[in-house]
Amino acid sequence: MPTSDAHASDHHEPQNPRLFLPESTRAQLPEGWRADAPDERDVPELTALARRHETRARGWASSSEEDLLIEVSERGYLNRENLVLRDAAGELRGFASAHDRAAGRMLLTVTVDDRIGPELEDRAAEALFAWADEAARRIGAERGLEVQQIDSGAFADDDRQHRWLQTAGFEKVRTWWQMSRPVTPDEADLDSEIGHGVRIRQVERQGTGMPSEEDLRIVHDVLESAFEDHFNSHEETFDEFVFRLREDPGHRWDHWWIAEVVPDPDDPSSEPEPAGALVGVVADGEPAGSYVEYIGVLANARGRGVAKSLLRTVIADAATRGRDRVGLEVDASSPTGAEGLYVSMGWTTKYTTESWHKDVPVT
Repeated sequence: MPTSDAHASDHHEPQNPRLFLPESTRAQLPEGWRADAPDERDVPELTALARRHETRARGWASSSEEDLLIEVSERGYLNRENLVLRDAAGELRGFASAHDRAAGRMLLTVTVDDRIGPELEDRAAEALFAWADEAARRIGAERGLEVQQIDSGAFADDDRQHRWLQTAGFEKVRTWWQMSRPVTPDEADLDSEIGHGVRIRQVERQGTGMPSEEDLRIVHDVLESAFEDHFNSHEETFDEFVFRLREDPGHRWDHWWIAEVVPDPDDPSSEPEPAGALVGVVADGEPAGSYVEYIGVLANARGRGVAKSLLRTVIADAATRGRDRVGLEVDASSPTGAEGLYVSMGWTTKYTTESWHKDVPVT
């Protein structure tokens, strides 16, 4: 969507002046192009850009204005730096977002308008990835690191994005299957099929409707422990974890579950112990769906049906709410062989994404 002259002339100053491109990179941009920090008023343009990218690279679009608002709102800038490129007419042509996700891990999104021709697309991508390197150095320095990892992604069939990532020094390190499972109304009682000695409960809610901090800490501790032997695990503080998950437009406290196991099911005095956790969100669509953001089981509780019980719970919950599907992401090289469980319970791969990494020296 073109930007009006009025919008261009009174565009807000960046929330953080460090966001500007390095002089050497800025000089390589086409004449009249400028770099700026986006704000909430840019969300419609950013959403249109993201949806065009998804349609071209994957075949359909899913981004919403709520998704992009997370990136560029005042709240989003607490742990993100963003940059947009505008051409001489003021139209938005590129967007990059650097998310300080956890100590040592910076998530990077780079999106370029595919209507400006290969030469300008490549120049815009080069500038955005150069800015990302500088952002990584700043973030790494603030964290006191010697090396900052940049973690970016691409759809499996997006050759254009692959080329830019390779040119910028990234290496493909992982493949992820984005899976979906249909849900039918008669599965509303599926949560009755819980493993022996396993109990599933939602996080406790206080009189205000807010969750118990103790239960939230249980979820955080379980997931941190469950994923410590998984690919690219980076420790995330409790505050970082809760803040990030609450940002999701689909976040709901009643989509958080804790799995407990009774060490000795035959002993009435045996106290249940935390063994797993599942965090879900509402997925956009008509009707809405459910999506599993996280599911983790402690190593000493694996093999007792905890993961299957959690999955049956989220399926039953979706059916009760009138939803028609549950989605999730699985590491194609998962050390736990999780994909086997998902396939056995009816999940199939809808599309595939990739992780690309680059380590940037901070000093």
